[in-house]
Formats: sequence, C-alpha cells, structure tokens
Amino acid sequence: MTRFRPCIDLHQGKVKQIVGGSLNDSGAKTNFISELNADHYASLYRKHQLSGGHVIALGPNNDEAAKQALSAWPKGLQFGGGVNLDNAQQWLDAGASHVIVTSYLFENNEFSWSRLEALVKKIGVESLILDLSCRKVGNGWNIATNRWQTVTQTTIDKQTLSELSSYCAEFLIHSADVEGLQGGIDHPLVSLLAEHCDIPVTYAGGARTVEDLAYVESLSAGKIDLTIGSALDIFGGSGITLDQCIAWNKR
Repeated sequence: MTRFRPCIDLHQGKVKQIVGGSLNDSGAKTNFISELNADHYASLYRKHQLSGGHVIALGPNNDEAAKQALSAWPKGLQFGGGVNLDNAQQWLDAGASHVIVTSYLFENNEFSWSRLEALVKKIGVESLILDLSCRKVGNGWNIATNRWQTVTQTTIDKQTLSELSSYCAEFLIHSADVEGLQGGIDHPLVSLLAEHCDIPVTYAGGARTVEDLAYVESLSAGKIDLTIGSALDIFGGSGITLDQCIAWNKR
C-alpha cells in the first residue's frame, strides 16, 4: 500500500519549503517559511504515527534544528544532508532511524563504490537510505548532487537501481525539476521506479492532492510511497491537508 511520508526540510535553521531546482549557494526560491521549530513538526508526526518521514538539511547551519527534530521522535525519522562516513553514526546516535546519503558517494562526478562499501561496512545496509534524487537529462534522469545543482553521469535506470538495491534499506528519490512547483508528479519517472525497484521507495516532487497518492498507488501496485511538501496545509499549501494524509494512511 502506498503511504504518505512526511518531511521536514531545513534551510538556514528554519523549516521551509523551497523550489528544489532553485537551491544554490546564494539561497533558494521559497514557498514557505515556518514560524514553528522543527521539533514541532516531528512531534506532530509522532502524535499521528506518520512514520518513515525524513529530515533534510539543505546546506549549512541546520544541525541544531535537525537534532531537535530527531530528539522529538527518536528512531521515527530519517536524516539526510551532508551525511558521510565520519558523521553517519553520529546522526544515528542522535535519533535518526536511518541516514540518507547522496553527495558523499560521488568523487569528481563519478560514483564511488568504495565509499558506498565503506559506509555499509560501518553502519550496515539496514541503516542506510540512498538518495537518488535526479534531474531530467535527454530522455532519462541522472542523479543530481550538491543540492541538486551538479548533474552526475549516473543514470537512473534498471541497472543502477538493481545494483544499488542490495546496499541500502530504501531509496529516496526527489524529482528535482518539479520539486516544490506543485505542478504534478513526474509520471514517467514514477513509472520507471515502479517497474524496476524491488526495495521500498519514497518519491517526492510535485505531488499536490490526495489523487496523487491514489495515482502512485495504482501505478506502482502500492510499492512506492509519496512525500508531499509545499502543497500540504501545514506548510502553507492548499492542495491537501495533513488530516487527509493521516486518513489515507489509516485506510
């Protein structure tokens, strides 16, 4: 069954919803900035048992806010953003159920199997989520790192998904080109993931209504979960309410 997965996106220490493709060293185009702290949202998700959500640190100066969220729901949230071999265990010790990793696994724009194997050896497959967030390239998608600004040579395809699936517990995949635009999900990408992923997958990007949850469930036979951010009422959106998401997960 496709589940709604919640998120807490942190930028400069604040809970925000941004347009994914706009994020760079100068800032980002922002849809929403919360007056509430990260732990408020973590506590809210915990209250309603919305498990499997992720806390993402978008750039520096987010560690304190992230740790507050993880403390509010120990082992109830995943953490990503700057995770590497040296700090992965620290984030697990801080309360993350899993760590989410992307950029660390690339050296000079090339995927590093040695880094992946070292990370798995240190924290185990069961604690690792690979973030394969991507951007459209020609007729397909390539993994994007460095806050989705650097498009790598690694393609999202059957071979990549198959090879990486044995090294992690889950995939998290943002479609960076539609992230935060509330213009609908990337249907061909979701179709590709549904066809070729054999481990749990969470897709994020463009989702805006409860109908998107139903569509992803139908398209993937319930294999793919969906994150909804900017369209959600608790983040200033008008497309779908948290109550609708809670009701969806309780079906």
